[in-house]
Amino acid sequence: MKNNNRNNSFQKHTLFIIFAVMITLLVINKANAQEINCRVSISTDQIQVNEQRGATQIYTELQNVMQEFLNNRRWTNDNFAPEEKINCSLAVIITKATANGDYEANARLQVTRPVYGTAYETVLLNYIDRNFVFKYVAGTPLTYNDNNYNDNLTQMLAFYAYLALAFDYDSFEKMGGLNYAQKALNVVNLAQNAGGGWSSSNDIRNRYWVAENLLNQQLQTLREGFYTYHRLAMDNYANDPANSRKQIIEYLNTIKQVSQNRPGQVWYRLFFEAKSTELLNIFSDAPLDERKKIVPLLTSLDPTNSEAYRKLSK
Repeated sequence: MKNNNRNNSFQKHTLFIIFAVMITLLVINKANAQEINCRVSISTDQIQVNEQRGATQIYTELQNVMQEFLNNRRWTNDNFAPEEKINCSLAVIITKATANGDYEANARLQVTRPVYGTAYETVLLNYIDRNFVFKYVAGTPLTYNDNNYNDNLTQMLAFYAYLALAFDYDSFEKMGGLNYAQKALNVVNLAQNAGGGWSSSNDIRNRYWVAENLLNQQLQTLREGFYTYHRLAMDNYANDPANSRKQIIEYLNTIKQVSQNRPGQVWYRLFFEAKSTELLNIFSDAPLDERKKIVPLLTSLDPTNSEAYRKLSK
């Protein structure tokens, strides 16, 4: 009888340990599941007070549900430690609101990643979406399925999540974000009948063309060079700035060559809207001869910031 009691006690103790380990693994897996750390902000400064519909309550709720949707959902099969999460911000500027919960807005998605061995964060993407149109009624949960069109709000947020993942993975591994670029395009394809921002017939800077550029074979060298720029140049800049600048110049020449064959692509604007300030800072540390040589290349590729680039030659 003693032995039976002892065996039963041992079995119970073993089962308890197994159960505790399983719970611990589930907790760890949940903690590591989420990949994105996105800060969402909403501004109503551009709409009339009578359009704001109890601004504090509804917009605080909207901000929270959008942030929770991006940050609490699992977007990949990879586990991320807290310090590995992808940092991004989504700033939504409401331009129109109705009593029925219909909203028109502009949105800016910025994605960053740390540069190895430094406290500096480089901007991977700085995308402005001028067709952020959606419907939201207070208390409505945000639901999403990769295989179906759900609603415009969750569709746009999912697109942003996959876009952030594609750019982040591409910066660490050559074409590493391919799977997420394909998922972003799938989001676009499912939303083809949803109106502005999703169609190829609209603005060439819209969501359709961003996804198309990521998967366009004629632009593949730009994505491959994105890895070179970040993993080989930026991550080694603190140790070897001269060689890092050399690799960046090679990538800029690649952009020039591709743009001559494929002008007017949104990729070029995405790159320079994210990198213009960084490029100025990088080449301001270069010798004068090098700065003078790089100015014509920068001004030809990014004429919007040509005045700032010309200061490098002084």
